[in-house]
Amino acid sequence: MKIGVFAVLFGDKPFEETLDYLVELGVEAVEIGTGAYPGNAHCDAPALLKSERRLRAFREAVDARGLVISALSCHGNPLHPQRRIARAHHETFLQTVELARRLDVQTVITFSGCPGGDPKAGQPNWIVSPWPPEFAAMLEWQWKERVKPYWQQAARACRSAGVRVAIEMHPNFVVYNPETMLRLRAIAPNVIGCNFDPSHMFWQGVDVVTAIRTLGDAIYHVHAKDCRIDRANVMRNGVLDAKKYTRELERSWVFR
Repeated sequence: MKIGVFAVLFGDKPFEETLDYLVELGVEAVEIGTGAYPGNAHCDAPALLKSERRLRAFREAVDARGLVISALSCHGNPLHPQRRIARAHHETFLQTVELARRLDVQTVITFSGCPGGDPKAGQPNWIVSPWPPEFAAMLEWQWKERVKPYWQQAARACRSAGVRVAIEMHPNFVVYNPETMLRLRAIAPNVIGCNFDPSHMFWQGVDVVTAIRTLGDAIYHVHAKDCRIDRANVMRNGVLDAKKYTRELERSWVFR
């Protein structure tokens, strides 16, 4: 196991300056964002794929410092009901998979995505309760008509490139806990796995050790992130909380 850092946190600094700082900290690995929600401040995938010279310089910047790339990250929503967004995130995913192949990086990290509740929807619909019954019907439709077909296709692209995809379980996406993670993994067991971030488990009441044992070799990559639970706010409002993260004193939980 190697200790790494998500370089997106230093997106305001030049790439090589960031790498130098991480080396000073004793870090051994780096996870690099390639677009979609994490942005691509350090890694312009289309530009690297078009230029062998730039690709070689990018690789050498990492290798020369004794670092390894643990993963390329393009967290996005390729199932978004707005085609423009879905297409952009899907293209970024495919570019990231190809870049991973060219860089000999084994793992690409993203989200499962979340579609709308029907073919005419304009926004994603994260369903967490089966009643009224139309919600159960929407959830079934999402998996049958959007989730499974997309990830069958995406898994083929990963398999062809010799790359595996690590899905981060996250609220507001169809994969948000071990059960939904394993449901998605069943589509392509040797290609689809998990980026395990315990911060998303804590607030849901998931026991992290039990989750790790449940997922087992489905865990491809790990984020060491914490979550603070405000017990007083939970007792008042429960754990489902859509208030902005900046309202820390009022929220039931915050990342840390």
